[in-house]
Amino acid sequence: MRILLVAAEAREFEGVLARASGNTPVSAGADWARSCRIGDSEALLVANGAGRKRAAAAAGAGIDAWRPDAVVSTGFCGALDEGLGVADVVLGTNFLPDTAGPGSPPQAWRPASHRGRILTVDHVVRTSEEKAKLRATGAIAVEMEAAGVAERARERGLPFFCIRAVTDLAGENLANDFGAALRSDGHFDTITVLTGALRHPSTRVPELFRLRSRCKWAARALGDFFAVCGF
Repeated sequence: MRILLVAAEAREFEGVLARASGNTPVSAGADWARSCRIGDSEALLVANGAGRKRAAAAAGAGIDAWRPDAVVSTGFCGALDEGLGVADVVLGTNFLPDTAGPGSPPQAWRPASHRGRILTVDHVVRTSEEKAKLRATGAIAVEMEAAGVAERARERGLPFFCIRAVTDLAGENLANDFGAALRSDGHFDTITVLTGALRHPSTRVPELFRLRSRCKWAARALGDFFAVCGF
């Protein structure tokens, strides 16, 4: 089985690579790409920045380069359902806007994983109030890339999956304005983030350290998931 995994940032693949055999840089039309074997699958991992358009571009190029049997949008997400905890794995069953239709989860998954609708938006969701409004659509988690990846998979007639891990909770607000630091190339400007954090050190700096730890936990959870799941 050959699978294409598309994320926004390379760090979202840290857990996958820790559980994989092989870590070979490849050229696949994205900012970052590696080939490896994870579980029973040969995988191409690509990261091309945040946002639907950049994810769609990476997915299209990866499909052309890899000729996969299935395509997966993966990485981190924000919880909309208050029952989701940090590093919980979420399996998307369909998407809003509905570009892919109902999706089937992998054949095996950890008991701790959750299934539900995942919403793709065009910005970083910062407040619990906005998360509550998005929850009213029926989605249980939010992210910025899956719909673009789903479109490319559908165009090529390939099975599509969305598998994400939670880094921020439904009832939380983000003090740091990551949206203001998002560059046109889909990557976050570290200097802008740090400068903004230092202006409000009592709230924003601890949040950065907390999010860093959560991202590591979430990446590890994704690696553990992909090491045992089947497609």
